[in-house]
Amino acid sequence: QVQLVESGGGSVQAGGSLRLSCTASGRIFSINAMNWYRQAPGKQRELVAGITTGDSTNYADSAKGRFTISRDNAKNTVYLQMNSLKPEDTAVYYCYFRLRRILGGATYEYWGRGTQVTVSS
Repeated sequence: QVQLVESGGGSVQAGGSLRLSCTASGRIFSINAMNWYRQAPGKQRELVAGITTGDSTNYADSAKGRFTISRDNAKNTVYLQMNSLKPEDTAVYYCYFRLRRILGGATYEYWGRGTQVTVSS
């Protein structure tokens, strides 16, 4: 089985920074995509940023210029550096991996349990 464990959430004042990490453990052959999502109270889960095997990245408009996603393939880890945080960034942040567990095998999707980010004004 594969597990994703997030860390780095917390409380910060507006304008501050946080760095989220998400590490996968278990039987993994390759990770095709690593994404960060967030869900604020009363709102739907939304994609914040994503990165592919070729290091191609994409960002939500709200994250562009402030957030940076990166990955460490050797550690099966994805990071989200969040700068210039705003109160509207307050949400539970979830990591998502799409991966193969064996060579030529099917792809599977996994989610982390989430980490709370709270930004106060």
